[in-house]
Amino acid sequence: MGKLKQNTFLKLGLGLSAFSFLVFAGALFLDQYGIAKVFVLAGCLVFTLTMRLIPKLKGFQYTAWILLAVLAGMLFPERFLHVGEIDLRNKWLILVVVQIVMFGMGVQMSLRDFAGLASTGKGVLVGIISQFSIMPILGYLLTRVFDFEPEIAAGIILMGSCSSGLASNVMVYLAKANLVLSVTVTAIATLIAPIMTPFWMKTLAGTLIDIRFFDMMIEIVKIVLVPIGAALLHDYLKNSLREKRRIVYKIAMISGLLLLSLLFGIWEFSSQYFTPQMMQSLEIFSFFLGAVCFGVLYHLFTKKVYSMGKIMPLLSMAGIVFFTTVTTAAGRDNLLQVGFLLFLASVIHNSLGYFFGFWFSRLLGLDISSSRAMALEVGLQNGGMASGLAGSMGKLGTVGLAPAVFSPWMNVSGSILANYWRKKSESREELVN
Repeated sequence: MGKLKQNTFLKLGLGLSAFSFLVFAGALFLDQYGIAKVFVLAGCLVFTLTMRLIPKLKGFQYTAWILLAVLAGMLFPERFLHVGEIDLRNKWLILVVVQIVMFGMGVQMSLRDFAGLASTGKGVLVGIISQFSIMPILGYLLTRVFDFEPEIAAGIILMGSCSSGLASNVMVYLAKANLVLSVTVTAIATLIAPIMTPFWMKTLAGTLIDIRFFDMMIEIVKIVLVPIGAALLHDYLKNSLREKRRIVYKIAMISGLLLLSLLFGIWEFSSQYFTPQMMQSLEIFSFFLGAVCFGVLYHLFTKKVYSMGKIMPLLSMAGIVFFTTVTTAAGRDNLLQVGFLLFLASVIHNSLGYFFGFWFSRLLGLDISSSRAMALEVGLQNGGMASGLAGSMGKLGTVGLAPAVFSPWMNVSGSILANYWRKKSESREELVN
């Protein structure tokens, strides 16, 4: 986009958003609340689209989309719960959307990320211990301080019990901290989340809501490991020899045939003779078959559509915006009652995560760069995973509220802290030079 055209679009966007906000103010003054809601949402939408043309605000556009999703869900809840006969809170729909988000996260990862374990073993151990101890315990303590309803309190503990996501890696990169360590910790934490997250939920939230350890573990496998496994298979195929690719393609064909057989009779036949536990195992097996097929198909598709690497992050962001909007709409009444306290809890939880993540790492002998990376790893949780689990429980409007409130603040605070540390690193480099 030429500079002249860019300036034209910037002026047009700012002008339209200013006009929308003026109409909003006028409608509010005249008690025309229906018109006011439409124009305030329109003004925020136009400004969010325009932010990418403003250098100082460009980095906050993702956060702006999340805040816009919250606003839309609060203003028009009835519009974002159903589309015709389709219930947007349906757990299978939420599962598919979250899997798309996680797959988008997975394609940004690489099998090489796990190679960092050999060179940063101590740092990884410190990061994993910090992440799966500090944040769930802090979440539990906050539920004792704030008098939330049991299911909303369980959502806070769930948020603290989830692993970190790719947002932490982005913030570590911006902060000029130890990116190799951050990426490795994210990868390992993601793999062990199916054990650690249900463990902490059963231990800390078991008295608040019904937690079934094995069922939650299976849901995390579906939500996280299956889509990320498909993405890592694509990464493997990118660099493998032709003979090995052919083997994987044959495995994918067999997997596809097995899936078709399950769809056309085997599943129904098995359900008559298998125990519920055996059927659950068969279900997980079918998900992994699907992961193999999808990973191979995506790999083949990227050979034809080279822009998929740019499209997937956008699809992930769209998915996060979707379930943030639906969660907010489903829990609007609860948010009106406890929204401020929940936001305050998110600020405290997130800030203490940075504080203890950094100083615990320093206490155990990590250098400043690695400790900064661990602060961001500990302070930033995977909100998509938490939302997906809340959706699988059928409790988006209660358990899912904490991820909807915590996620926007984590992105804002993470960006501020990362940029602060980046400037400190650049100042130190200038002094050395």
